[in-house]
Amino acid sequence: MTDRVLIIGGRGRIGSSVAKDLAAHTQAQITLTGRDTGGIAANTSALMEAEYLALDLADKQALRKAVAASNLVIHTAGPFHYRDASVIKTCIDEGVNYLDVSDSRSFTRKALKCCDAAKTAGVTAIINTGIFPGISNSMVRRDVEQLDEAERIHLSYVVGGSGGAGITVMRTTFLGLQTPFEVWLDGKWQAVKPYSDRETVDFPEPYRKTGVYWFDMPESITLPESFPVKTVITKFGTNPDLYNHLTWFVAHYWPDSWLKNNRVIEFLSRVSYAMTSVSNQFSGIGVAVRSEVTGIKNGQQAKVCSTVVHENAADATGIGTGTIAQLILDGKLAQPGVWPVEQALSTDLFEQVMESRGFKIEQECF
Repeated sequence: MTDRVLIIGGRGRIGSSVAKDLAAHTQAQITLTGRDTGGIAANTSALMEAEYLALDLADKQALRKAVAASNLVIHTAGPFHYRDASVIKTCIDEGVNYLDVSDSRSFTRKALKCCDAAKTAGVTAIINTGIFPGISNSMVRRDVEQLDEAERIHLSYVVGGSGGAGITVMRTTFLGLQTPFEVWLDGKWQAVKPYSDRETVDFPEPYRKTGVYWFDMPESITLPESFPVKTVITKFGTNPDLYNHLTWFVAHYWPDSWLKNNRVIEFLSRVSYAMTSVSNQFSGIGVAVRSEVTGIKNGQQAKVCSTVVHENAADATGIGTGTIAQLILDGKLAQPGVWPVEQALSTDLFEQVMESRGFKIEQECF
């Protein structure tokens, strides 16, 4: 029988990128959802034969019906800062496997609380898939496995302009500036301020030396739980560097009441999206990820560093999620429970699916 995949928020840039990857690498029947009855956009339908379903997540009965008719549900309807766990709970109730592209700490915690229920139901639910989080998590796992003992993880990301994504990604960025967050430093949880502590990181071409800042990512809480390290650092930056300085100014000088005002967030998101629509022509819309793990190898201090670059951040997200979806549909990845990527996906499978997409990850050991 044909597998049926439901992509919630599938008409958006990220959702359509996931659908594009699935259409190219599986025989699944794909259904994309959106909140209106407008159908599938022409540029999306040209990529695949897909169905469209108007679905409001607040309509619990309609959500349950759509989930029950599927073999796999992929949640791409962000920003996840605003989402509850209703979709993953519905999947567990209906015995349907689940993926998402969540990038929110609060949402991640809500999803992980469903782990025992998913185990009981035999549902494999993998969260935080995509490029970062997602492929980045598996890069860390592969680096950690090169060492006898890992002590410190440093993850850095840079995105060119809008990254080829829609305005939702802009909203996510500014929502991430609202409050300080805790990170695992020197064996204890410590609070840091968003977009602080600029650090220059040497990425591969075309980004090279780029400024990155503390940013609240789900990896900052899942990686310390996955690996017994003393420190986990997650930092993010943009290209051109002007946007880093503007975001830093907003994070440090705008009143908290402004940053927690939805109308202000919407204003900032729309202005930023308009700006990147122009600068994308010069900066590109690519992404680079750099994982650096330090620790002990053969009784000596050692370091493992992995890097990857893709010309389109939205497409890279589609690959990160699409590969895991394919593994689940093929029966190669079945792990009942709710898991971040690095706990569910073995390095062998990760390397296989990256190779199948021509996704080249460089790794060096020092």
